[in-house]
Amino acid sequence: MDRKDKKSSSFQRPYKLSHQLLCITSINFQRRALMGYVELMLQPKKSDIRVIKVNSKQSRIHRVCVNNHEATFQYQDPSLDLAQRDPKSRNIEVLSTCHLTAVESVDPDTGYHGEITIRVPQEVSKTIKEQKPLCVSMDFTLENPKGGIHFVVPEAEGSLKERAAHLFTFGLENCARLWFPCVDTYSEPCTWKLEFTVEDSMTAVSCGDLVETVYTPDRKRKTFHYVLSIPTAAPNICLAVGPFEILVDPNMHEVTHFCLPQLMPLLEHTTETCHKVFEFFEEVLSFRFPYSCYKQVFVDEAYQDSLPYASVSVFSVNLLFSKIVLDQTPITRKHMARALSEQFFGCFMARESWNDYWVPAGIAGYLYGLWLRSTFGNSEYRDWIASETQQLCQYETTVGPVILHNTGKDSFLGRHFPHQHPHTVSPAYYKMMRCKSHLVMRQIENRIGPQLLLQAFNKLLSLANTSAQQKVISSTWSTMLLSTAGFLKSTYSVSGKDISNLIDQWVHKGGIVRFNSKFVFNRKRNTVELDIKPDIVNKGTQKYVGPLTVRVQELDGSFNHTIQIEENTTKHDLPCHSKSRRNKRKKIPLLNGEEVDMDLSFMDPDSPVLWIRIDPDVNIPRLVNFEQPDFMWQYQLRYERDVIGQSEAISALETFSTPATRNALTDIIENEHYYYKVRMQACKSLANTANAMVNTWTGPPAMLNLFTRFFCCDTSPPIVRMNNFSNFQQYFLQKQLPVAMSMLRNTHGVCPKEILHYLFGLIKFNDNSKNKYSDNYYRSALVDALNNTITPAVTLQSDQKVTADSMPMDIHTIVDEVTRFLNLEKHLPSYRYTITISCLRAIRNLQRNGHLPSDIELFKSYAAPGFFRDVRLAAVGCLVDVIKANKNVDELHWLLDLAREDRVAEIKYGIIRALVRNPPFQKSDKSLLNNAEIVEKLWSYINHETFYDPRLRCEAIDLYFKLFGKGRPQCLPAPQFGVVVNLKEKRTQINPNTAHDKRGYEGHDYPRLKRPTSMPMSSYGEDQSNKLTMKIKLGGTSRSSSLLDTDDVLAAQSLLSLSHGDIPSRPSTPGGGNEPSSWQMSPKFSGGEFSLSSTPNMMHGHSSMPQPLSKDKKKKKKHKHKHRHKRGDSDWSSPATPSSSVHSPFAAVNSPLE
Repeated sequence: MDRKDKKSSSFQRPYKLSHQLLCITSINFQRRALMGYVELMLQPKKSDIRVIKVNSKQSRIHRVCVNNHEATFQYQDPSLDLAQRDPKSRNIEVLSTCHLTAVESVDPDTGYHGEITIRVPQEVSKTIKEQKPLCVSMDFTLENPKGGIHFVVPEAEGSLKERAAHLFTFGLENCARLWFPCVDTYSEPCTWKLEFTVEDSMTAVSCGDLVETVYTPDRKRKTFHYVLSIPTAAPNICLAVGPFEILVDPNMHEVTHFCLPQLMPLLEHTTETCHKVFEFFEEVLSFRFPYSCYKQVFVDEAYQDSLPYASVSVFSVNLLFSKIVLDQTPITRKHMARALSEQFFGCFMARESWNDYWVPAGIAGYLYGLWLRSTFGNSEYRDWIASETQQLCQYETTVGPVILHNTGKDSFLGRHFPHQHPHTVSPAYYKMMRCKSHLVMRQIENRIGPQLLLQAFNKLLSLANTSAQQKVISSTWSTMLLSTAGFLKSTYSVSGKDISNLIDQWVHKGGIVRFNSKFVFNRKRNTVELDIKPDIVNKGTQKYVGPLTVRVQELDGSFNHTIQIEENTTKHDLPCHSKSRRNKRKKIPLLNGEEVDMDLSFMDPDSPVLWIRIDPDVNIPRLVNFEQPDFMWQYQLRYERDVIGQSEAISALETFSTPATRNALTDIIENEHYYYKVRMQACKSLANTANAMVNTWTGPPAMLNLFTRFFCCDTSPPIVRMNNFSNFQQYFLQKQLPVAMSMLRNTHGVCPKEILHYLFGLIKFNDNSKNKYSDNYYRSALVDALNNTITPAVTLQSDQKVTADSMPMDIHTIVDEVTRFLNLEKHLPSYRYTITISCLRAIRNLQRNGHLPSDIELFKSYAAPGFFRDVRLAAVGCLVDVIKANKNVDELHWLLDLAREDRVAEIKYGIIRALVRNPPFQKSDKSLLNNAEIVEKLWSYINHETFYDPRLRCEAIDLYFKLFGKGRPQCLPAPQFGVVVNLKEKRTQINPNTAHDKRGYEGHDYPRLKRPTSMPMSSYGEDQSNKLTMKIKLGGTSRSSSLLDTDDVLAAQSLLSLSHGDIPSRPSTPGGGNEPSSWQMSPKFSGGEFSLSSTPNMMHGHSSMPQPLSKDKKKKKKHKHKHRHKRGDSDWSSPATPSSSVHSPFAAVNSPLE
């Protein structure tokens, strides 16, 4: 059992949360603020409750009452300053340890924890002893929040409705505390009543059933009343407010869709198949949708493309598409299907603890895979499984193992982040957890069978539904929580099979399986002698002992062999069912029952084996390095009917650059019966093969004749036909072929002029006038193709300037075409600005190869607020590449400032993610960028500027690790020790250069340290003060020859490891600066506006929040030293940057290229 499990099992929350009321009484979009109150109904379990702990971040708590008796409370959020115990350390391992300690100290799952500690009034003691319910009410306000809730207020003229101003909540795993006080854990479900008062033009969308809408007497505002009778955890509660247009699904009236103004046509087309997803999941699970209604809300500036909550899913407006767009259709439908699967497992049935996260995530992913197979076909499903497995294997072999349920004591497992809490794991690790979860669920399906697994799901849902119907508080609500043990019990009860060994290997342990294999055919015994050697030496691998499927395609059919992988055995004999066939013609039966004619002249006449596949169904996460002759790979590519086998054959054939490989790849591209992604992969592989055969290649360039035959006019071959994308497979091939052709190179390493001029012709004669689908993705692919043709410029002098006259004619033409496309986007913007994105990348490639001067201002203008999200992220990627090449320190500072100040969460995350993917320098580089200023800025960003977004903070930690490693950055001077030992006098001392300040937050004194029981009284006396100012003296005495004074060591450690509980309480809203915020006054509401009383908040001592000083008093009270932890308002608030004026993928922008 891990540390977290020990903590969670050693405590029991002294109360049970039965019901919660959340009431938002007013929302102010101009000030980005809201005010309201909550009421928590608690059922005591113990008779000696003295304090009640609740989670809350950012909110300013104005009043707390317990059963109508006002109570004192204390606010403490250690995540505001992670490294306050060691403020001068710049070690990421130390910071990550502090990070884990901070989040666990306020996590309700690890103990009786919370940011707010409420002292129970004496008047309520009798009620607690009688075990009667308690009502805890809290008045709160929230102004200019950094995370958890996002206000979208475009900078434009007109009313809020005309500007489409709206707000929505967001978060990733236990982030409800960011916008309202609650018990922020999935393990404490309760029923809800939700009330939201908004302007008359606004609509409030939240969880549960809308029971009524009540107008205020002046008819200017209205209150939406929602009731959620199904016990639900606080992290699954959401809110969206805006001037939404409402669409009731015509096929399912209990489903409602919401979008921003003027987007109704897109909403109708996007959601027209939503009812089919409902029907599929209900039929597969044999269980009705758990909620009485379902709502889909599409918002701008979303945190991520889809976020599921109880009976609500919040999507990005960028997922909306019209009927003329092809490429976005499968992407959006997949997002909506995955969100709907998580309504069953994730919202209705949530995880019990972080270690159990893999259960709901795996079941939801497994159900999504079933829907994917039924909707898009088996080939799409198997391609998705292979892709997910490949991503997982790549991550585990490069970064480290992914453990779904941690049972060890090590928090890091060799990584730079602890994986024991959702707020400390890397976003990439979190993604791989979701990926591995559904792959493990698929392994369980293979073990017990699909029908029995679905029965286990049905049993879990049925038990949860039964307990949810109980209106009174009951311990049976625990059946609505998913745990590893409960899931195993359910699968065993329906199947009778014990899968504990599978869970131990793939859930409790990390790592993938790697095989190196080859075979020899034994003619005398008519057997295949297969040699499989597991690789357990490389990173991210594990020892595998168990069954493994080997499929052998012979002349008489396909045969599966199950071999047992053991520790000391690598040789396996597979008997063949066929004999060699000499000069006999007969059709070859395949696995799917099809019989085909094959040209057997290339194979070994003594062997009946056509090809061999190891683990063909990808039953385990594995990497297989299998050696077989090239003709066998060619047979497998041509005649294997499984897309995974075809893809494996294409990858293997890239190492065999022969005319036979060329012919095999060409046949795949020409054959319309093959899966379109396999044909696209064959295009790329053929380009690589042609480049490897450049000296022996005969005939026209590869794929040129193919494109001409498929898409050009018969009478005038160079001229392309008018676009007709009615055949979707041909459409994707038409996009891929020019990109693959642009990767061809001649003997000089440049793209052949024939290909380049051919691409110019495709752009020139492109005609989409009679096509019913948009060609923006096709034109974007043509720009990408031009980008791929660019090769480094040849310069005679190193200081030669780039001019239009010195530019080669072909490059000049490319620049003209890219500029024309970019300028055309200003007047006729494409869907999601795909062409602009391709043009920006092409411009950067021209700069990188020396054909254009390196102009960073172009990318900075596109990365600034006001442009579409995808354009900004593409410009950020180009900026990172420029900074890496030019070593420009100022621009790196500008980019980090943008990551701190931008209002859009996805842009902040995208900036840090771009730096992680393409780090400007490595820790060992002596680069101008590797300096102390960058260290301090990034450290400050991680330490206290990203407390509101765990995903952003963890991604910034990844960036810090990428740039500086685990230890202290080499660009910093050596640290001075905080604790020093005088070996001669056998005692410890505190280095005055690193000692903590005597004063804490807002001028409060630290409380005096308590003396350890073993410490002499004189160690804290005034006469001993000289010990703290003595000169450090190490001498030459060895550590083993001198005994240390244990009491002095304990005293030094006590001072340096000052716990958060010893620090005075901070303001309930972080960032109380020099000027008092108006929200620190007691809020009142009258006439639809906020008003402030002149009396400071909570002056009668019921809050531990320090009160702001007036300006006169501040002038008088001056400190000679600086407060380390004190921040002004400017440190926490974003600058007044203009909000994005783009609300849909179809809005126009102004290009900086004029």
